[in-house]
Amino acid sequence: MPVSPALSEDLAAAVADLYEAAEGTLIETIRKALDQGWDSPLWAQLRLAQLGQLQTAINEIIAALQADATGAIHQAVAEAYDRGSQAAVAELGALAPGVHSIPAGAQAIDRLARAVVDDTGPVYLRMLRTSTDVYRNVIARASAPSVLGAQTRRQAAQSALNQFADRGVTGFVDNAGRSWELRSYVEMAMRSATARAAVEAHSDRLGEAGVELVIVSQAPEECPLCRPWERKILARTGAPGKREVQVEHATEDGEMVTVTVAGSLPEARAAGLLHPNCRHTVSAYMPGVSRVPKAQPSRGTYEDTQKQRYLERQTRKWKRRAAAAVDDQERKKANANVRAYQKRIRELVADTGLPRKSHREQLATAR
Repeated sequence: MPVSPALSEDLAAAVADLYEAAEGTLIETIRKALDQGWDSPLWAQLRLAQLGQLQTAINEIIAALQADATGAIHQAVAEAYDRGSQAAVAELGALAPGVHSIPAGAQAIDRLARAVVDDTGPVYLRMLRTSTDVYRNVIARASAPSVLGAQTRRQAAQSALNQFADRGVTGFVDNAGRSWELRSYVEMAMRSATARAAVEAHSDRLGEAGVELVIVSQAPEECPLCRPWERKILARTGAPGKREVQVEHATEDGEMVTVTVAGSLPEARAAGLLHPNCRHTVSAYMPGVSRVPKAQPSRGTYEDTQKQRYLERQTRKWKRRAAAAVDDQERKKANANVRAYQKRIRELVADTGLPRKSHREQLATAR
């Protein structure tokens, strides 16, 4: 069976869920620490006196997350590598019946998992700093001289909490200089690692069977990075660049076949093919047997898919707002916005034919 980043994206999402759930727990912990004694003139002093207890609670959340996540990262990468290996074995089938033993790939798994663990190392310190800074900021804004009475104090606190719920823990910058929120950053790192593990394992198994050419599928709503490689034949390894090669027929001994190779798989991947969220697959190409698939119309456009993802992010944003609400009115307002964005998603999928992915509208909850 072909291999693609989609083969392991559930593994990446499961790890990212751990971080999103922890972030939700942080919001809830801060809200509960603030949501008491609004009528007291000593509200700010009492809340600041609890800062040490809050930091202890936050550290416990972060320690539990770190312990769970480290194991989950290694497990996800190992599972992705195994899936890639199994995909190659299933794809080769009767053409290479000897390819049934799947090496563990321990070095590749450890290398890829360690890279993610190292990349996410600063996350934990950032979570602690952001949470305590938000707590202090809420208290400062709610106790400013312009704020009079319990109600306006509550409103000022809610405004500050809303800002935190909207952006979450941020400040993570990738190698390209792009800034990410917590869940997106972790999921991006995990999707990259698990996709690489699956593709490397698949490619290694094909190489062991003597298969040196692969073909890229067509994927719906393809992005500009992947479009140049769609339905193209690639060399599994080797030099970049388009060329014609003479190779032996996959099933006829001595018969040669001319194949146009668009480049190498490493070249295509470096140019963006099989990026996180990519829907393309790569499969073994058997000269003289495999056929280049015909172009198929897409259900929508790449821009449609990006609009859908924006609406999904907004849905999750307002669900976080509901979790941060300190009164029923604010909670009702947030839930109304959730329903409004979900309505827009239903309209978009009805107009374009894109599949609705309800799981991307949900917030992960603490285990």
